Amino acid sequence: MNEFFAKEFYGNTAENWFYSLLFLLGGVVLSKIIYWVFRAIFKKLTEKTKNTLDDALIEVVEKPVVFSIIILGAWMGVNRLHFSSTADIVLNHAFTFLLIGTLTWLLVRAVDAIFAEVIVPMAEKSENTFDDQIVPVLRKGLKSVLWILGIIVGLDNAGFDIMALIAGLGIGGLALALAAQDTVKNIFGGVMIFIDKPFKIGDRVMIGGHDGFVTEVGIRSTRIKTLQNRVITVPNSNFSESSIENISAEPSRKVVTNLGLTYDTPPDKMELAMNILHGIVDANQESLTPDRIISFNNWGDFNLGIIFIYYIKKEADILATQSKVNLEILNKFNDNKLEFAFPTQTIYKKDL
Repeated sequence: MNEFFAKEFYGNTAENWFYSLLFLLGGVVLSKIIYWVFRAIFKKLTEKTKNTLDDALIEVVEKPVVFSIIILGAWMGVNRLHFSSTADIVLNHAFTFLLIGTLTWLLVRAVDAIFAEVIVPMAEKSENTFDDQIVPVLRKGLKSVLWILGIIVGLDNAGFDIMALIAGLGIGGLALALAAQDTVKNIFGGVMIFIDKPFKIGDRVMIGGHDGFVTEVGIRSTRIKTLQNRVITVPNSNFSESSIENISAEPSRKVVTNLGLTYDTPPDKMELAMNILHGIVDANQESLTPDRIISFNNWGDFNLGIIFIYYIKKEADILATQSKVNLEILNKFNDNKLEFAFPTQTIYKKDL
């Protein structure tokens, strides 16, 4: 047995390979134990608390911690082995980069959990809608910054010359900028949305033939849920290059209704019809503004035309108000024997 352990394989004795394997297996076993501790003990403790943040944090740190233990076990096992000096340096740098990457992963998941459980609910409870727009951007931006910093720190500790890499990026910066023109335009478009505030989350807008409600505003694009219940992604540069119609921002909804009475309607009945329309507006001040336009404006082919323009208040139900007004017109006109015209023709036959 001793003779077997004394044999060398790839520059290391069988004994060293055996202990290295034990360290690796020990890391795996310990990670399983830690995983069980998280599931069986920590999660049951956090479930008893009133807040949900501790539950989310336990959930997000679980996998990175388990993965870190496996990396440490493999690292300790590899350190017992000796290869060429170059191979040893490369392996140590690789493990260092993996460990820093795992810690960055842990930090990013923790930040995401804090946003999901604390900051987002606070933004939803506030009356101000600007925080609903800025929170998703900050969430994505902070996670991106953490990943960039983690990669830079990992490469630096792995032996790479960061300053040389940055200088190299500076040389290729012009080509990169030319290739990323659309991305830069979209980012500036997103910035202008936050500065100009042409709309906010939840507003109904029309742009480029799309009509729907804004569900998310990002740095590069904005998501709109159309009236057909489909989600479209619009590049932010479109908002700086196109006109935007914010339907939700209208002070009141203008409704134009053209009514046609038969040609045998006498003048006094035409006046009565217009007075009825005035009365309908005056009787519905809870949903209509006082403004109205009512006029006998048209001699049609088969009717006497009355134009009726009224305005529905912003807070009122648009469709329900229109239905109510139309029903009142129908009922009152019928009660007063005011006949609506329909397409007709009168044919005169001349005797020869």
